[in-house]
Amino acid sequence: MSGGTRLVMAREPIPAGPSVFLAGPTPDKAAPVPSWRPAAADALAAQWTGPQPLTVLSPESRDGRRADRYEDQVDWETTARAGASVILFWIPRDLRTMPGMTTNVEFGLDVGTGRAVLGCPTDCPNPERNRYLIYVARRHGVPVRDTLHDTAAAALRIVQTTRQPAGG
Repeated sequence: MSGGTRLVMAREPIPAGPSVFLAGPTPDKAAPVPSWRPAAADALAAQWTGPQPLTVLSPESRDGRRADRYEDQVDWETTARAGASVILFWIPRDLRTMPGMTTNVEFGLDVGTGRAVLGCPTDCPNPERNRYLIYVARRHGVPVRDTLHDTAAAALRIVQTTRQPAGG
């Protein structure tokens, strides 16, 4: 029996228990494209079989409400990534609409934690721009996948092998 999933958006309180942070490029209002995060949350929900609820942490704002202060957003994301059971990086790199420059820095900070998974679709507009991240991930033993479904599955394998605090 599964405990289900719950979605926590940017700057909302983070409950205890197993969690996956959805790291990767966020669509910009200046070059609007659909977010990949709803599909990632759906993939996690479809595959989660744990006894506790799985919290999916999204750095996107609920209802498009942006942070009053940039620092509030960065602080929430940093705290959420640090406390997440797994950090799922999905990088559908498009230098025009989702370049992922902040994502590059976050991946560099998180690659050595033992809690990162890297997903890089081969059919994105600029897959060659993910080559370095893939190389670094493999050097650090980070699972690398090329579909969102497989990236979610790899993330959940880590969640299920990590001891979680009780509660939720």
